[in-house]
Amino acid sequence: MTGIGSRKRGIAGLLFATALAACGTNAALERGEVPLENYTAEQIFGRAEFELERRKPDQAAFYFSEIERLYPYSEWAKRGLIMQAFSYHKDKDYENSRGAAQRYIDFYPLEEDAAYAQYLLALSYYDQIDEVGRDQGVTFDALQALRVVIERYPDSEYARSAILKFDLAFDHLAGKEMEVGRYYLRREHYPAAINRFRVVVEEFQTTTHAAEALHRLVEAYLSLGLNEQAQTAGAILGHNFRSTDWYEDSYKLLTGRGLELEAAGDGWLNQIYRQTLQGKWL
Repeated sequence: MTGIGSRKRGIAGLLFATALAACGTNAALERGEVPLENYTAEQIFGRAEFELERRKPDQAAFYFSEIERLYPYSEWAKRGLIMQAFSYHKDKDYENSRGAAQRYIDFYPLEEDAAYAQYLLALSYYDQIDEVGRDQGVTFDALQALRVVIERYPDSEYARSAILKFDLAFDHLAGKEMEVGRYYLRREHYPAAINRFRVVVEEFQTTTHAAEALHRLVEAYLSLGLNEQAQTAGAILGHNFRSTDWYEDSYKLLTGRGLELEAAGDGWLNQIYRQTLQGKWL
């Protein structure tokens, strides 16, 4: 997060430095006295920065995009393109922000700001993640884009923030599975519920939802009379989450029926249990 703050301060400083010098040009541009084509790339860039300072990111994005159109392949076009992506994102125009960021990555993959462009691209998905109950396609897109930041630019100032957001998005996906699983469990559709909780246990083991998923498996398996599976789920809870309320609830459920929290039978949970004993789970 520090790196993002420094970039924002850098942008703010640049805005302040150019604002006064661009006053005359800005006034003429705003009045439309002279066609935009008659201004230099630097003058248009200054106008775009002025619009950012006025908190009009949509107008800033327009002027930055005009530099790309009027002065392609110039140094100002390169600078304008990354700022275009930034401005669109500021305006919550995520689709256009992605487009500008991707063009920067395609045209200037070796530039220092390529890492920032990839981070903006990832943010354009991440900032659209809605409530857990909504479609999760955008969450998958965010995870993929954040992974690129982490793997391609591990030493950049955005890598740490990308890791944090990746973990949150990953947790979000697990939350979706849990919500659907609880829905089936409440309606006594136990096999369907078990399938959802199994996904969390097998694929989202490091999220905050793993302990509850195991407890819900205990509930579902006991409801089906599959005591051995319920005992094994309880044993995993006891091994990894003994200090949680989910363990306490499962302990009461199982011991109330005279059952021990131990691996029993030969199901998919037994493999998970063996992995926990070998230190390979969580």
